[in-house]
Amino acid sequence: MAGYRARLGFLIPPGNPTTEPEVIRLTPPGVSVHFTRMVAHGVTGSLDGQEERNRTQIAHLDDNVALLSMVNPSVMVLAHTATSYTLGKQGEAELVERIQRSSGFRFITAFGSVVEALQRLGVERVAVGTPYSEASTQQCKANLEAYGFKVVSIGRLGGVQNIYDETPERAYSLARQVDSVDAQAVFLSGVGMPTLETLAMMEQDLGKPVISSTAAMMWNALRIAHVSAPINGFGRLLANPNL
Repeated sequence: MAGYRARLGFLIPPGNPTTEPEVIRLTPPGVSVHFTRMVAHGVTGSLDGQEERNRTQIAHLDDNVALLSMVNPSVMVLAHTATSYTLGKQGEAELVERIQRSSGFRFITAFGSVVEALQRLGVERVAVGTPYSEASTQQCKANLEAYGFKVVSIGRLGGVQNIYDETPERAYSLARQVDSVDAQAVFLSGVGMPTLETLAMMEQDLGKPVISSTAAMMWNALRIAHVSAPINGFGRLLANPNL
């Protein structure tokens, strides 16, 4: 039986080629993963038009949730960090509550999972790296601050033409770029930017937790689904499911 321990459902942007292979790579035995692509208008992966794409995804979310609900998931994940920046703290809380009430399933977000991970790691001061525009990067900072975190350093990946063309090596360089001696952890935002290949290396070289959106949402989904399965080789968060 597929997913006899849990079924995890992920809502992903239509042009994202990164999330499915990374999530599948992190999936422990007995867990199945299922994907629905969200509706989004505009040029996929580009820095321009991010806000429009986010709002389109939010507007069509109920239909996408209805489709994903058909696999009877243990939990559904909004696998797009920047959508939370458009929503803001209160807007996200209202969306999560509404989707859970209407669908009958647990519903979490990638950004909400990052917040949960940082809190459980005892992090108060964080360095942040994004592959976004300056406007979206500042939205990310504002959202973290709304949850009480102090953003001690923040930076953008230079030369991004399309987020989905980025590499784990470039994600590694971004982590090095934004790290600060004052930061207790580094957060790399965006599930579209591949991070898994170099995540453990980042932690080894920086000597602190490095939390990517993908690692956080997978850790949180498994935790909520009551699957205690250490996933080694991708940083301390996934290696410690019972944080």
